[in-house]
Amino acid sequence: MFYYNNFYGMDFIWWCVWIMLLLWIFAIPYDIPGQRNKKIGPLDNLQRRLASGEIGPEEYHERKKLLEIDLIRHT
Repeated sequence: MFYYNNFYGMDFIWWCVWIMLLLWIFAIPYDIPGQRNKKIGPLDNLQRRLASGEIGPEEYHERKKLLEIDLIRHT
């Protein structure tokens, strides 16, 4: 039995749908919210250390200034 213009029983659009679905499942999970942990930056780490009491407010402000200066320098 020959399937003219049906690509093994499925229309061309259905093949495209299946291929796009597979690509979405295997290639795009990095963009789905909640799938990957947020990358923690240096300022986030510094705020966490202040909140946990590892460093005091004075040290926090000093290091924050250094981070801001470094950020300005690299942009």
